[in-house]
Amino acid sequence: MGLRRLELTDFRVFSRAIFEPDPEGTTVLVGPNGTGKTSLLEAIGYLGLGRSLRGSPREAMIRDSQPRAIIRAELTSVDRDILIEAELVREGRSRVQINRQPARSRRDLAEAVPVTTFCPDDLVVVQGGPGGRRDLLDDALNLLHPQAGPLIEELDKILRQRNALLRQAGGRLTTEIESTLDVWDDRLTRAGDQLIAERCRLIETLAEPIDHAYQVLAGTEGPRSAEAVYETTAPEGMGPALLGARRDDIRRGVSTVGPHRDDLRLELNGRDARTQASQGEQRTYALALRLAVHLAARDHLGVAPLLLLDDVFSELDPDRSRRLVTELPPGQTLVTTASPLPPGVEPAMILDVSTLVSADG
Repeated sequence: MGLRRLELTDFRVFSRAIFEPDPEGTTVLVGPNGTGKTSLLEAIGYLGLGRSLRGSPREAMIRDSQPRAIIRAELTSVDRDILIEAELVREGRSRVQINRQPARSRRDLAEAVPVTTFCPDDLVVVQGGPGGRRDLLDDALNLLHPQAGPLIEELDKILRQRNALLRQAGGRLTTEIESTLDVWDDRLTRAGDQLIAERCRLIETLAEPIDHAYQVLAGTEGPRSAEAVYETTAPEGMGPALLGARRDDIRRGVSTVGPHRDDLRLELNGRDARTQASQGEQRTYALALRLAVHLAARDHLGVAPLLLLDDVFSELDPDRSRRLVTELPPGQTLVTTASPLPPGVEPAMILDVSTLVSADG
């Protein structure tokens, strides 16, 4: 998979920009802060993820005073060329087309533009709450187990309906509420058990890549040191869990058990990396998670996804930076940096964003 050309209109800081990276190797985007390096990566990431890789709201990705932004990209894969176009609007529904056909789901995007990403905010995946870790798992599922994409969307719809019913109950479990809740619980049980199984299977797939990536980046060798453990709120299955939590759900007006409340415990040498690892270890772990997904996706797809690394060299010392570059499989990688490249890092192309594109068009 390779990006040949990216055109932006009124996206973030650009009134118009045309970007043509190296088609196969590593392209490093340099320039002072505020020139649009991260915005370029965010535009590419949006085409593959259907959302901002930094968690920005849609309106923040549209240039000030403009009603919409346009992203158009030409990509080449093993068996076809791909044109993907996105229109982001401040009001109403944004649209994405793949070869002039509407993209129906994030699964469609992941298949057309497989991307893996790392940005400084990814440290929150290790340090922060479980939401970021669940997002990481579900993004990886869309790449590695595409059949899980519709399942994730179905689960979200079921949860919205069930939570609406719980709020309607107002803390009272009437016969009518109980009967309707039985229907939603049955649907949530089926979808929830399937998604939990998919996530657990994913963790098994990523176990070796996570540890390998961590040890390479940290420059260590030996027994497994980095391990991810899936922690579910429904250890006996969704049916018993929902039944046991029903009165609490009614009282609180929200679904308290299920994949939307599960977590991923990240361990380092048997310790909880969230609370007992140094910030340097946490930073390395965060990058190892993303790199593990990238390596596993390469093996699964037979071709490396686009790898987007935002300001990664500021997060790593020179030794870890060299190890990262050495570990990357063949494929297209886009890296931003506001500082000089570490010694020994030799990309295929270096582009100064401040001269390549103009923020004023």
